[in-house]
Amino acid sequence: MSEYTHHIAILGAGTIGLSMVALHLRRPDTRVTIYDPREDFTTQVHNQLPSYLETTQETQEKDPITHLLSTSRLKIATSLREAVEKATIIQEQSPERTDSKQELWNQVSKYADPTAHLWSSSSGIPVSAQSEKSPSDIAQRLVVAHPFNPPHIMPLVEIVPGPHTKAERVEFVKTYFENVPGPKTKNSSQNLDQTRSESVQHCRPIILRKEIPGFVGNRLAFALLREASYLVGEGVVSAQDLDSIVTASLGPRWAGSGVFESYHAGGGEGGIGAFLQKLAPTVQDVWGQLGQIDILTDAQRDAEGENVGQREKWRDEVVRQTEEAYGPTVTANTRAKKERMLRDVLELQKQS
Repeated sequence: MSEYTHHIAILGAGTIGLSMVALHLRRPDTRVTIYDPREDFTTQVHNQLPSYLETTQETQEKDPITHLLSTSRLKIATSLREAVEKATIIQEQSPERTDSKQELWNQVSKYADPTAHLWSSSSGIPVSAQSEKSPSDIAQRLVVAHPFNPPHIMPLVEIVPGPHTKAERVEFVKTYFENVPGPKTKNSSQNLDQTRSESVQHCRPIILRKEIPGFVGNRLAFALLREASYLVGEGVVSAQDLDSIVTASLGPRWAGSGVFESYHAGGGEGGIGAFLQKLAPTVQDVWGQLGQIDILTDAQRDAEGENVGQREKWRDEVVRQTEEAYGPTVTANTRAKKERMLRDVLELQKQS
């Protein structure tokens, strides 16, 4: 009998997949098998996974991947069958295309244990679409467990069942993520070389009551992205100044209160009801003028020909200004600084 309760198969070794590996390994009762069809994925695991393991118990190892492999907590599979046939939990991070996910679940159904839990990290494709061409038991076991990037740092997991997902499957995934511990962090009251494990949970799983494309987190984020792109494209504000507006107002406030709680406080004695009543003319005026812009796929851009510039005039301007402000790519140093800031913000949330 295995010493590990959960045998997890991670399908897809990209950014989300490797971050999820680090997240799962925080639980002492898990072993993880990784599989990716790309030929270079083993090299990617060795090169990139250690950076995600900064906050796990493997930190002290000089070669954490070799240590994980030697202790059987981590396994690198050479085929889909090898990855899933003994797994109790199968979590996919395949390309964000409906046909790709449908084909993957069909393949998984051939080799996986019929009792295994099936999770998708999709950022917007619901269970009903993913399982449409699969055996009926796939739809009953499949749950979207959408993490925010990077999940080993960001606590949100959107749990989105399909219309045929069994209730016990939904409860299982929620309970599982509720029991993922927080990372080892520096204790300011002790020597800086010492670390402690957070007693509070890391993940904040939220169950959505119904399916909707994009779920909730991304719908909110994309709504802000749309209006931000419109404002920059129309020349109202620069890309860099718009970012400053967010980080100097909405960002800090929402990190502590969220949307509805913030406006509830802003309404004074009457709460959000008074806020909506007092600002109704202004709110409606803004809502009526929110930007209407299109973002086209490559195929649509080819079909549009010369009309692309008119339909997507905002796109080139947003890309140009953003690259001028922050460079063509985000450097590793900048990424590390931003991750440290995220951890600090999340630590403040725990304290309050």
